[in-house]
Amino acid sequence: MAHAATAEGQQHPIKLYLVVWGWLFILSAFSYLVDYFQLEGMLRWALILLFMALKAGLIIAVFMHMAWERLALTYAILLPPLVVLVFLGIMMFESDYTLYMRETFFAGAAL
Repeated sequence: MAHAATAEGQQHPIKLYLVVWGWLFILSAFSYLVDYFQLEGMLRWALILLFMALKAGLIIAVFMHMAWERLALTYAILLPPLVVLVFLGIMMFESDYTLYMRETFFAGAAL
């Protein structure tokens, strides 16, 4: 895909933005269909989070121009949220262990 280089910077073709808007519309429609079909439980939340992440990725990549940035800047912006997600996962497992230990050792004690 050729981009016109000008003194101010690159100009991306309007088709790129229209395609991204189309995909955002489609992903939003899928998000609303999850509620329309009354999906429940983990499937519902997994689909909602998947569509949300895909829409956020498109917005970050195209509208915030991250797709054309240097790799170091991309890592500097994208890695911290991923590390936070890893820490959240670790905390979820740790909280289950803590609850198990409390139930095991304090089951007979009056709180």
